[in-house]
Amino acid sequence: MLDVCLLGTGGMMPLPYRWLTSLMIRYNGSSLLIDCGEGTQIAIREKGWSFKPIDVICFTHYHGDHISGLPGMLLTMGNAERTKPLTLIGPKGLERVVSALRVIAPELPFPIQYIEITEPEHTLEMYGYRLKAFRVNHNVTCYGYTLEVDRTGKFDVDRAVQAGIPREFWGLLQKGETVSFEGRTLTPDMVLGPARKGLKITYCTDTRPTDSIRQNARNSDLFICEGMYGEKDKQKKAKEYKHMTFCEAAQLARDARVEEMWLTHYSPSLNHPEEYMDDVRAIFPNAVAAKDRRCAELKFSD
Repeated sequence: MLDVCLLGTGGMMPLPYRWLTSLMIRYNGSSLLIDCGEGTQIAIREKGWSFKPIDVICFTHYHGDHISGLPGMLLTMGNAERTKPLTLIGPKGLERVVSALRVIAPELPFPIQYIEITEPEHTLEMYGYRLKAFRVNHNVTCYGYTLEVDRTGKFDVDRAVQAGIPREFWGLLQKGETVSFEGRTLTPDMVLGPARKGLKITYCTDTRPTDSIRQNARNSDLFICEGMYGEKDKQKKAKEYKHMTFCEAAQLARDARVEEMWLTHYSPSLNHPEEYMDDVRAIFPNAVAAKDRRCAELKFSD
């Protein structure tokens, strides 16, 4: 099961009812944060979640509304006596940018590990999930992210018994490990059925529509996508500043055949996003104009 919480849905500047961009995902005792805009700490507190399990923070890019909350977040983690390493992931220049921000958070009791992305796509395996960064199209280098949890096939007890595999090895094989026993090599495929559908989340913001989004979001259980503008007359502005309209996001969701889409990263001038959702749902019915702290539990289908 994946716990997902869209902590902040604002773009450019925080509002009294809308914090800046941040997404938190919890899986198997570990938490991942994508972007850390102003107000992220408050949103986590309001949700009642903890800072302690955050092992990874990813950044789409380095505009202030996506990273301005980081120094305070690092200080809070340090004041909580964190000692385990924290992994930061982002486009090239990550360590330089974070080092500059750390002028106001110079001493921390935990190490920071930097992973800088330089290629159009970059895939990592960590904490039981697969994380993929893919380049999108903004006026600075910017990435979207997909997070996937694979699911192995069902354990076949009859096959395990027929193969003479001792019960003490069943759990290891079910976890995907290979076992040596009495001169035999026991492999997971001897006892597992075909792989089952896992879980997939895709997040992208600050971009024009791109093929990289369509391809990487394909068949996502949840697609969280920027909708900077809801108004139809903002199409020209969206193109000029390399953002997206609600309807462009809906077209991506439809093309990628996702299960559900949440809109986020609204312009400060967009006070009531839900007013524009009829046109969005005409393109992609299962769309939501998300508000701060919108959450979901994604569960395996069977």
